[in-house]
Amino acid sequence: MCTPTGRAGTVWAVEYEPDAEIIRDAPEAPFQQLTGILRARIQRGDWKPRRPILSETRLCEEYGLSRPTVRRAIAALVAEGVLFVVPQRGTYVADRSASAGEG
Repeated sequence: MCTPTGRAGTVWAVEYEPDAEIIRDAPEAPFQQLTGILRARIQRGDWKPRRPILSETRLCEEYGLSRPTVRRAIAALVAEGVLFVVPQRGTYVADRSASAGEG
């Protein structure tokens, strides 16, 4: 399930549970929901830094979404520095500790 955590500008900031499902009639677009779910799964440790996440095809099947929707969610996380894409190889979790100066 998702939980509103307050306002960020005019849009509600929402935290997603790693096992949440996409809610079709939610105020957030499906790609925003998937972005939150993937972020939560990474934070939970489902995918380790520098390891691949599920393929676009698997994410489409698992969440019942179109490939453009899945790609939009991945692009949002790439823009945030959470994921990186290796062409013809897959999408990987970024090593955030190295970029944050931890460790």
